Amino acid sequence: MDITIRAARPDDLDRVSYIENTCFPAAEAATYDSLKERLAAFKHSFLVAEKDGQVIGMVNGCVTHKRQLVDELYDSTQLHDDTAPYQMIFGLDVLPEYQHQGIAAKLMRAYEQLARRRDKELITLTCKKRLVPFYEQLGYKFEGESVSTHGGVTWYDMTLFLKQTP
Repeated sequence: MDITIRAARPDDLDRVSYIENTCFPAAEAATYDSLKERLAAFKHSFLVAEKDGQVIGMVNGCVTHKRQLVDELYDSTQLHDDTAPYQMIFGLDVLPEYQHQGIAAKLMRAYEQLARRRDKELITLTCKKRLVPFYEQLGYKFEGESVSTHGGVTWYDMTLFLKQTP
């Protein structure tokens, strides 16, 4: 399957909003306006997967001085600082008909490479318990239950260290 990973553009908004709302329940999905803000703010940390010119998946998140992904980061792009050391992942979404084909892993690897090139120290994400093994396969370390209660769900912290830790 020929998949292209590229930086998201403002004209991807309708499609990424559709994908977000397809992949996440309403209480957990980013709103259209939130995705619009993210597309404008996360110039180095919002990627999409394309097949035959159609966006079929995405990964995005802010860069921050906070090491943990806390709910306030979802609420505003004001805490995003491109020069900060910690890269977050807010969402990894692949349309259901393209899942289990390696596209999510390809998005994650591209995101990791981008964070490394930008000299970030680590990538942090939260996920549901059933997805812990997927992220562990990609090298993420399970760090336990998250402080995040986004969408009224129990989340688990996963971290990928990009630099040597003491």
